[in-house]
Amino acid sequence: MKAKEIRDLIDFISSSGLDEVNIETQEFKISVKKNTPVINNTIAEAPGAAASSPKVFEAPVVAAPSITSSIPETQSSEEESKYIEIKSPMIGTFYITPSPDAEDFVKIGDIVKVGQTVCIVEAMKLFNEIESEYSGKIVKVLVENASPVEFDQPLFLVDPS
Repeated sequence: MKAKEIRDLIDFISSSGLDEVNIETQEFKISVKKNTPVINNTIAEAPGAAASSPKVFEAPVVAAPSITSSIPETQSSEEESKYIEIKSPMIGTFYITPSPDAEDFVKIGDIVKVGQTVCIVEAMKLFNEIESEYSGKIVKVLVENASPVEFDQPLFLVDPS
């Protein structure tokens, strides 16, 4: 997950009514909590004033959300920067196989060519074959089978060399 995606997630949580969100995949785990502590300030009236109870003012203070992230570093960002991403052209559900009992379209280490089907994204009961825009070797599958994907979300890393 990139820094911009994390910031967008924090902004979304801040503007929503949610107090806590936990996201966990094979590659990372993020826990975002929004704290809203209440501070009690007691102000007593000046001496000689009429005897009355002290006034209590409660002011809610919104603290910045805290993020705990444990992302295992399997490859350095320098190595990953030489790879090309095959991204999802739509929102839907990612499938790496044409049917539950069939072979994967591609596996890590497979060589793909431009126009070769690498997966299916199902959107509104339509199964859309996603074709590779690049030629190269599949280095990493970034999404789990049957999981939801967003528009422009990276699905595969391809080594073009």
